[in-house]
Amino acid sequence: MNVVILAAGQGKRMRSDLPKVLHPLAGKALLGHVLDAAREIGAEKICVVYGHGGEQVRSALDAPDIAWALQEPQLGTGHAVLQAMPAVACPRSQHTRDSASRRASGIPGTQSASAPTASSTLVLYGDVPLIRASTLQRLIEAAGTGSLALLTAHLDNPQGYGRIVRVDGAVKRIVEEKDADDAERAIHEINTGILVAPTAALARWLPNLGKRNAQGEYYLTDIVALAVAEGMPVVTAHPDEPWETEGINSKAQLATLERVHQRTIAGQLMEAGVTLSDPARIDVRGELVCGRDVTIDVNCVFEGRVELADRVVIGANCVLKNCRIGSGTRIAPFCHIEDAVIGADGIIGPYARLRPGTELGRDVHVGNFVEVKNSSIADHSKANHLAYLGDATIGSRVNIGAGTITCNYDGANKFRTVIEDDAFIGSDTQLVAPVTVGRGATLGAGTTLSRDAPPDQLTVSRAKQVSIPGWKRPVKKKKG
Repeated sequence: MNVVILAAGQGKRMRSDLPKVLHPLAGKALLGHVLDAAREIGAEKICVVYGHGGEQVRSALDAPDIAWALQEPQLGTGHAVLQAMPAVACPRSQHTRDSASRRASGIPGTQSASAPTASSTLVLYGDVPLIRASTLQRLIEAAGTGSLALLTAHLDNPQGYGRIVRVDGAVKRIVEEKDADDAERAIHEINTGILVAPTAALARWLPNLGKRNAQGEYYLTDIVALAVAEGMPVVTAHPDEPWETEGINSKAQLATLERVHQRTIAGQLMEAGVTLSDPARIDVRGELVCGRDVTIDVNCVFEGRVELADRVVIGANCVLKNCRIGSGTRIAPFCHIEDAVIGADGIIGPYARLRPGTELGRDVHVGNFVEVKNSSIADHSKANHLAYLGDATIGSRVNIGAGTITCNYDGANKFRTVIEDDAFIGSDTQLVAPVTVGRGATLGAGTTLSRDAPPDQLTVSRAKQVSIPGWKRPVKKKKG
């Protein structure tokens, strides 16, 4: 099975400098979703037809299994598929990964290609991101080895879509709405644009398309009439859900499909046993893997790959990216966690920030307005209030007082702080790295530690307390 993905459109209604197919849905480019579907059905070859913003599209999504075909100018869907034919009709060793060269004969952009070697070609669209592999597999099975198979749908309101014209139940042609008469516009079976055709037939049909239509373009849909004329069977299949074949042409449509997709993910999570406070208020922009009895409150965002073990509770308004959360850990509201690993039975937040390189052991508490970066904190240690712990190695059963800062940066280089097991760090302490606090050591509140603190001793660095008699506070001067 070859796959051709049409992704050359400009997307004027998006009103954006970003090519339409690179706009994100669930954190992934629209075209990225379509590529995933193509790979899931086991495509032998994938060719993406690109045009507007082409180099930006290629650099964002290029991969070894993709061939690229330039469509310039854009003369319709039939013309677009024609640009891909050298890539899908030739053995991989015989074509380059850029099929932009063309020769001037027949339709502009007609390209030379050797005889097709693969049996069928599936045509997809880079702005139809929610098509399911199961639907595509059903379409492929309907096509068999020698039929043209169309993915169609029945809509209560078919406005804007091409209509499937049947005679005695058999598909005879597709008519675009702008070219349809009143009787044809009354048809409710619509063409989604997705189809499977014998590759050899496509190579034969596409150079012979005409453009006598309202758009003055080469329509891919005209191959239906050519297939009928040859006596080739034209069969149909239907999507599991109507939204699978919806395209995106505006920010409003993008937002609508985003919510459809997120609601589908929410349904899958709940089927797997996850408790969601409100299925309409969750955003999964990657892969979310949950154990048993996981609870997620409203307005949480999950990016990249996030793993939540059994009995994890995520409070409202949290953002988690590329992290693993151990069993029984509770994340309070308004926490931001990125590229971090949290052990079992932890208590995090509210308003905590765990930055890349954070590794927390078992039963670690990181409280409100505590930031941890590139640091490890071992079992049963606590930093409950208003602290910055950067580039630190912290042992077990350590207490970090409020207002503690590891001063890890001298303006040019970063250095590490080591706090050994059972240490107690008093409030408002600054640890000027590189520095080590020995096992069981205590730092008095207000200490600025610039040399190692020995184990099992109290270390204090404060100026002598002085009271100044007769000192008065400044008085605010009157204006005027």
